[in-house]
Amino acid sequence: MRRMEGKVSFITGAGRGQGRAHAVKQASEGADIIAIDICEDIESNPYPLSSWDDLQQTKALVEAHGQKCVAIKADVRDREQLRGAVSEGVDQLGALTTVCANAGILPLAMGDPNPLDFQDAVDVDLLGVMNAVAVSVPHILAGGMGGSIIITGSTAALMPGTVETDPTGTMGPGGAGYGWAKRTLVGYAEQMALHLAPRNVRVNTIHPTNVNTHLLHNDGLYKLFRPDLDTVTLEDFASASQSFQALPIPWLEPEDVAELVLFLASDDARYITGDSIRMDAGSLIKFPNGPA
Repeated sequence: MRRMEGKVSFITGAGRGQGRAHAVKQASEGADIIAIDICEDIESNPYPLSSWDDLQQTKALVEAHGQKCVAIKADVRDREQLRGAVSEGVDQLGALTTVCANAGILPLAMGDPNPLDFQDAVDVDLLGVMNAVAVSVPHILAGGMGGSIIITGSTAALMPGTVETDPTGTMGPGGAGYGWAKRTLVGYAEQMALHLAPRNVRVNTIHPTNVNTHLLHNDGLYKLFRPDLDTVTLEDFASASQSFQALPIPWLEPEDVAELVLFLASDDARYITGDSIRMDAGSLIKFPNGPA
């Protein structure tokens, strides 16, 4: 029997990257998917966000595994949009069992820093997670089968001297907001895990290191890692990124992270809750006090 057989998973930021990988991996294990994404850009975010076509491609990949997918354009900053999306998905697919609160942005100060970049990061990376959980929990409880909520954190947010401060000043208020939001999620997940445990609903946070997505591959992050170069190539960045991990890799693939999320979503992890799991390729043991 496949590990997600009979389950319905709600995934935010499903248009591409980690969110798409979660949707496809869980579909391959038998889950039907409620996939949402903003499908438009956020002005403070310097790299393009996913499009409606991206989300439709995710839907097609899920359906290629013989599973159903309800794909809806929705912004995690808007709780009512999320509430409507989850309700529509449950109406079509049945009881909700799984939430992957994955959507996130990393606004960078590519020009003059804007204090509101901090707010944009918090609105998506923290409040967006809280909104996704808030609209999902009633459906999970109503289903009576228990469930699993997996929240995407960040290795960089756990490591001192990364997203808040840097020698180039590239991160700015958006980087500070990203770091603060991702760290705050740890305590939030612990509290939700405690209060939902009597109803057999588990809540865990994962903290990937660099992942091969648009959030990583953009001019701002490239410049952060290689401030010595005017023009940074992929090869230049890859060598610098590899130095961030103890294991000899420049980054994880989204599918690597999806394997961990699948485990936490499945009944194999039925006794794991309130945990904060690093998937950092040894970054935090290499740099416990932050990068030099």
